[in-house]
Amino acid sequence: MLGPAKPRRISTPIAVSLEDLIPRDNFYRHLEDKLDLSFVQDWTRELYAGRGRPSIAPVIFFKLQLVMFFEGIRSERKLIEAAILHLAHRWYLGYALDESLPDHSSLTRIRQRLGIDTFQRFFEKIADLCQEAGLVWGRELYFDATKVEANADLDSLVPRFYHAAKTHVAVLFADDTPPAAAETEEAVEDSLPAGVRRLPRELSATGPPAIDDPPWRLLEKRRLDPQRPSSGSYMRTTDFRLSLTDPDAYHAGDGSRYHDHYVVDGGKRRIILAALVTSADVMENVPMQDLLWRVCFRRKVRPRQITGDTTYGTVENIVTVEDGGI
Repeated sequence: MLGPAKPRRISTPIAVSLEDLIPRDNFYRHLEDKLDLSFVQDWTRELYAGRGRPSIAPVIFFKLQLVMFFEGIRSERKLIEAAILHLAHRWYLGYALDESLPDHSSLTRIRQRLGIDTFQRFFEKIADLCQEAGLVWGRELYFDATKVEANADLDSLVPRFYHAAKTHVAVLFADDTPPAAAETEEAVEDSLPAGVRRLPRELSATGPPAIDDPPWRLLEKRRLDPQRPSSGSYMRTTDFRLSLTDPDAYHAGDGSRYHDHYVVDGGKRRIILAALVTSADVMENVPMQDLLWRVCFRRKVRPRQITGDTTYGTVENIVTVEDGGI
């Protein structure tokens, strides 16, 4: 017997708990139970004023970033649209059915406030937690790289000399001249305890990294700088044009890109142990040695084998691996 058409009762108010709507074996219940992000609140406290309108909690921001990663979403606008409709996302974020989620523009401002260093620290902390939980094997490491499209197309490129001249003129006619960098560094140096020396903000001008170079930049500047000169007579688009919206990206004839290099543990959990973003014209094999030693010393692992595609099979990399007993 054919049943009657079902009436629409979507406007009928009902008493329902979001807690009861999420299955007990849902992934986000497991994530909330295993991963406590309360440490983020302490990290970011100094970045906010002591008074004023309360901001979106940094824990909520990083939970949204995890949702974006696990769901494969590339846009924060799409992220908020998905979280509004997805009951499990709301439960994980702690927002009731009648609460409004943050606007996507607020996420952009929070990301700019936190800066790259906070994201790097967050990545390292998650990797530490995975290692403490016994999820890192450490006997084999996988190396690979992925090209990532930059947020700038070729239509936004301008000549480099135009950008340099405009910047130079802006500096000349600036109303408020900040104190010289050397004077600021000397003042900070004088305020440090005896025997403590401040690390410089920039790499050494020439040659390989010096002992005083910042610890977060281990690679040679001349090999990773997107503005370094090309070899031979070959002229790249990056040599004479740049994007005002994304000046660090590598520009070629078919688009603007970065290179995402990463090291993955060979255990069953496939934990990402290190990641590095460079210009797209930096080949996969260039940062391999630095990433290898960083993982070995940072994670205190001694791999027996490393695996990568044929691009990594350079003489320098093979000698390094053999000398390391790998």
